[in-house]
Amino acid sequence: MDTKVYYINERDTEKIKEAAQVIQNGGLVVFPTETVYGLGANALSPEACKKIFIAKGRPQDNPLIVHVADFDISRYVEYIPENAKKLMEAFWPGPLTIIMPKSNLIPDVVTAGLDSVAIRMPENKLARRLIEFSNCPIAAPSANISGRPSPTSIEHCIEDLNGRVDMIIGGERAKVGLESTVVDATEGTITILRPGFITKEDLEEVVGVVKIDPAIKNEDFKPKSPGMKYRHYAPKSPLNIIMGDLNKVVDYINENVYNMKKQGKKVGVMMTDETIEKVDAEVKISLGSIESPGLIAANLFDALREFDKMEVDFIYSIGFEERGLFAAIMNRLKKAAGNNVIFV
Repeated sequence: MDTKVYYINERDTEKIKEAAQVIQNGGLVVFPTETVYGLGANALSPEACKKIFIAKGRPQDNPLIVHVADFDISRYVEYIPENAKKLMEAFWPGPLTIIMPKSNLIPDVVTAGLDSVAIRMPENKLARRLIEFSNCPIAAPSANISGRPSPTSIEHCIEDLNGRVDMIIGGERAKVGLESTVVDATEGTITILRPGFITKEDLEEVVGVVKIDPAIKNEDFKPKSPGMKYRHYAPKSPLNIIMGDLNKVVDYINENVYNMKKQGKKVGVMMTDETIEKVDAEVKISLGSIESPGLIAANLFDALREFDKMEVDFIYSIGFEERGLFAAIMNRLKKAAGNNVIFV
């Protein structure tokens, strides 16, 4: 398949209309959102959505998020729960996906056979214009090969999906850099199924008590939300997260880097601005300051892909206390590491 690649922004109307025509014709378009780049197809076409799973190598029991351009979602849901309305008003357009009872218009392939559908209105203007011109909602997971770190730049998408999709559009880096927060609004109380940029504390300011689904830590189940079950976000090399007293973390990493170097291994280390100079490694990347969790989130997937380019044999990463946005950062880190967390 020949993939067209257009470096554009939301003002390039003709190119966006061309991409929308691809969606209308049942094709696949990679497009930017504020979270990560998405791999989109007509959400109302089972045939088009099946192509997403093939292009990504994605398991079919992993639901897709339906992206919309406005608040009128009545055709796609059976009803809008009251708490969902409050969250839509507070956080849409933005990085929040809300699960609601689905209408018969949404194909089973999109929801993995569940009777609920995950819906989001992206903040990114190019994404919303694409949806508007397509005249249909767009189902879109992250635009990467399944299991790889999510794409935060158009270059990441080209690396993974060139030759697998009809078109790739965009140019700017995703400003959030983590996938959306996913919440279940089907049972009254809001439950977080996937942590993201919109934190538990943010949600509770709007709807009161919010639960965290225990399935986030248990993978032997049928997922209600994307990103819950399978290993995701993984670099090609093994990754260990080191937690504990900061001095002990630094000592542990330095000792292991030294020992692996003696064995001829190339080791990558992922730290913060405050700790990067304390580690002695051939390849080291700072995610940003501990005072700027938003920056750390935005840099995470890019750093994991950078280690792949540098062909390291092993990666060590500093860990974070799971509060606020760091809960989402650690969720992605743990999945990337296959839950290999070492406490020192």
